[in-house]
Amino acid sequence: MRPQILFPLFGPITTVKGVGSRVAPLLERMAGPRVRDLVFLSPQGLIRRRPGRVADLVDGEVQTLTLTIEAHQKPGRPGHPWRIRARDDTGAISLTYFKGYGAHLEERNPVGSVRVASGKVEHERLGANWQMVHPDYLVAPERATDVPPVETVYPATVGLPSRAIRRFVRSALERVPDLPDWLDPAWRRSQAWPPWREALLALHNPSGESDLAPQSPARRRLAYDELLAHQLALAQRKQMRRRVPAPRIAPGGRSLSAEAALPFRLTGAQARALADIRGDLASGGRMTRLLQGDVGAGKTVVALLAMMDVAAAGLQSVLMAPTEILARQHFDTIREPLAAQGVTAVLVTGRSKGAAREDRLADLRSGAAQVAVGTHALFQDSVEFRCLGLTIIDEQHRFGVSERGRLRSKGESAHLLAMSATPIPRTLELTLYGDLDVSNLDEKPPGRTPVATRAAPMHRLEEVVGRLRQAVAGGAQAFWICPLVAESDLVDLAAAEARYAALRAVFGERVGLVHGRLSGAEKDAVMARFVDGTLAVLVATTVVEVGVDVPAASIMVIEQAERFGLAQLHQLRGRVGRGAKSSSCVLLYDPPLSEAATRRLDILRQTDDGFLIAERDLELRGGGDPLGLAQSGFPAYRLADPVAHRDLIAVAADDARLILSRDPGLASPRGAALQILRELFDWRPDGPLSEAD
Repeated sequence: MRPQILFPLFGPITTVKGVGSRVAPLLERMAGPRVRDLVFLSPQGLIRRRPGRVADLVDGEVQTLTLTIEAHQKPGRPGHPWRIRARDDTGAISLTYFKGYGAHLEERNPVGSVRVASGKVEHERLGANWQMVHPDYLVAPERATDVPPVETVYPATVGLPSRAIRRFVRSALERVPDLPDWLDPAWRRSQAWPPWREALLALHNPSGESDLAPQSPARRRLAYDELLAHQLALAQRKQMRRRVPAPRIAPGGRSLSAEAALPFRLTGAQARALADIRGDLASGGRMTRLLQGDVGAGKTVVALLAMMDVAAAGLQSVLMAPTEILARQHFDTIREPLAAQGVTAVLVTGRSKGAAREDRLADLRSGAAQVAVGTHALFQDSVEFRCLGLTIIDEQHRFGVSERGRLRSKGESAHLLAMSATPIPRTLELTLYGDLDVSNLDEKPPGRTPVATRAAPMHRLEEVVGRLRQAVAGGAQAFWICPLVAESDLVDLAAAEARYAALRAVFGERVGLVHGRLSGAEKDAVMARFVDGTLAVLVATTVVEVGVDVPAASIMVIEQAERFGLAQLHQLRGRVGRGAKSSSCVLLYDPPLSEAATRRLDILRQTDDGFLIAERDLELRGGGDPLGLAQSGFPAYRLADPVAHRDLIAVAADDARLILSRDPGLASPRGAALQILRELFDWRPDGPLSEAD
C-alpha cells in the first residue's frame, strides 16, 4: 500500500487549482493523470525579460516596457490586426493583436492609461517602427510583479500554452511534502546536492541557464533519486528470481563430449559465458541471464552447449527466433551436433503442417525430442513439453513481455537465457537489464574475415554498381540497403522500389526486394531465395533480418549512410564477412557531411568492435536523442537522462546492491525512506521494470 505521506502527490490532476474538465485531458496527455506528474514535468527553457525603454530596444529580444496608451487603431478590413499605439518618453511602439481582440482591449486599456507590456520586440515588416505582437503581459503598474524577470518555459500543446502549464505546476508544487531523505548523508554532502524538496523547487525556479543543465546540482540529485528507485526495484526483482527453485543441472558426459568434439576452441569470452550459465543452471535457483554479443561472436555455440547440458540432465530446451528463416538457420546449425551426441531436435514453425507437425509435437510431449527450435508457433497451446528445463530467446527484444512469459510458462521454473546481438554500453545495460545477469561475448572467433569499410559520395554510384557487377559475375552476393528517406513507409518504399528497378536493369532476375510492408511469409520467401543463392543482390529498406547468415554475401552497400545511426550501420555491416571470402562495406553518402555524420563514418571505418562502437555512438548522440529510447525499450525516465547522467547509473546500481545486502527487507529507517522513494516513482519489483520479462 502506498505510504500516506505520498497521498497529496497521487491525487488526480483535477484536484489542482484551475484544472477543470476541459483542461484535464490536455494536461494528462502532456504530463500524466496525477499531481505528481505535474511536479515531475521539467521546464524546457527560460525567458529573461529585460526592462528597458523604447529607445534601447533590441530586435528579437524579450523586453518589459512601461508605456502610456495613445490610441487604438482598428483594423481596416477583416484579417488585419488591431494595434495599440503606446509610448514612453523615448519613443513609440505598436502592440499588435490578431483574431479580433479589439473591443476587449480598448475596454481594458483605455487611452491615457499606463501599462506594463512584456514580450518579444521586433521591427514592423514595412518601415522602421517597433512592434510587440501579442504581448505576453499587458497589465496595470500595480500588477507589475505579475511579470517575472525570469520565466520558466514548459512544453505546450494545442489549447494549453506554456504559461498556463507553469501556473498549474506552481499550484501542484504547493502539495509537495517534506519527505525523509533516502540518500546516505555523507554521499549527499560529498556531491553538494540539496535536499529532495529543495531540489524539486529549484528545478522549477531556475535563476539562469546553468540551472536547467542536466549537470546542475538539483537536476543531478533528482536524476539520482529516480535512478536509485529503479535500480533498487531491479535488484529486488533479481533477488526474488534467484529465490525461485529450479532444476539443478550440471554438465554431463554428453555435453562435455560435445564441447570436445567442436571443430574449434571456444574463445575466452565464450568459455566465461558458458561457465556463467553452468553456474546458474547448477545453483538450484532459476537462471535469468542475457547473453550479449557482437555480430558473429558465437552466441549460438554457447546456447548449443547449454542445451546439451540440459539434455544430459533429462530435461528439454526450446530456442525461439523472431522469424522463420532465422529459426530454420538455427535448426540447421545445431541439429547435427546435437544428433551426434544422441540428442533429437525438432523444428516448429507456422509452416509446419499435417502429420509431420503432429509427430514433432508428440515427440516433445513424450520427451523423445529434447530440443525444439521455432518461431511464434511455439506459443500455441498444442505445443507441450514433457519437462522443459531451459528457454532460449534469440533477439529477445523482438518479442513482447506477454509472449516471452507464455513460452516460459510451458515449463515449471524453466531457466531463461536471452540473447542479443546489439551491444550497448555498460551503464545503459544496467537500465535495460539490471534485473538480469549479463554475460558479454566481447571476442570474435578466429577465422572471421574483417570487413573492409570505405565511404564514397553518391556521385560515384555508377562506379560502385560496375564493381558490384564484376563481383556478382565472380559468384559474390550483396546486400543493398536503401536510405531512410522520410518517416513514411510509403516514401521509403518508393525509394527502395526505384533502386530495385535500377539494379534489375543491370542484374536482371537475380535482384530481390525486402521491405516492411511485406508479410512475414513474403519476406521469408525472398530471404530464402537469397540464402540459397538464387538471388545475387538483395535490396532492403532499412533493416535486414538480424542474425541471418548468408556466408556467400560478401558485399554490403548502404545508400545515404549519413542518415543511419552508428549502431545501426554496424549491425548492417555485420551481415557480411561471415564466409571465407574477403568482404567489403561501401558507405555511400550525400556531401557535404555534417561534423557528426563525418565522425560516424570515420568510426565505422576505424573499428569493428561493437562494444566500442556502442560507446562512441552514445558519446555522439549526447543528450539530444539518447539512443532513440522509444525504439530501444529504455525506461521512460522523467527526471534522469540515461546519456547525460550515465555516470550516476552505475553508482545507483552499486548503492542498490549494497542497501539490499545490508537491509534485505528495507526495515531500517533508511529502508523505510527508500520504500517511499520506490513508491514515489512507481518502480516495483513485481511490476514492469524492463524488457527482460
